[in-house]
Amino acid sequence: MHVSHKGKILVVDDDRLVLATVTHGLSQAGYEVIDADNGDDAILLAREHKPELALLDIRMEGKSGFDVAAYLRDYCQIPFMFLSAFSDEATVAQVKELGAVTYLVKPLDIQQIIPAVESAFANRRKAQDQAGVPPLTAKPSAPVAEQQADPLTHTVALAVGIVMHRHSLNRSQALDRLHKQSQQDGRSLEAWCQRLLEAQEVLSGLGPLT
Repeated sequence: MHVSHKGKILVVDDDRLVLATVTHGLSQAGYEVIDADNGDDAILLAREHKPELALLDIRMEGKSGFDVAAYLRDYCQIPFMFLSAFSDEATVAQVKELGAVTYLVKPLDIQQIIPAVESAFANRRKAQDQAGVPPLTAKPSAPVAEQQADPLTHTVALAVGIVMHRHSLNRSQALDRLHKQSQQDGRSLEAWCQRLLEAQEVLSGLGPLT
């Protein structure tokens, strides 16, 4: 029997189909998953189960994903990432201000979400090792986590999410695309991603992508 898990994750989305799909996919990938379809339940579950990462939808009835994220950050010290259908400038700015691990734009395949989760856990372990704190989770065997062990800044993570959505790429492809564009432009990756985020208002004028 395999009773060990790679880590404990809270998934929050008011779309029951999305919630079930993400929960099932992460469970199959070896994570212990707790799910909620509203912000109030999410906060209660976070306090009770103390997950190591939260995946949050943004726009929900009642408490929004931003409300839940602020609570997790201020009172639980639980890292979080957003899964949202929105990539407008105001949303991106608030995601960045809250300090999300990353920001993935729907529609998403579970195979795009899992690498981001693996990366978040790898970065958490690295931070704990550097601080001299024993890791809370077992080391995952997935090669994706090793490939993406280097932590991304918030700016780069946000840019990766936007490029994934706009060009229908997975996380690794989007990051590779940004690396190549920054090299061609003679800028650092961080500077190139910052430029992309600053141009987001213009890109948003193209209208929502479905």
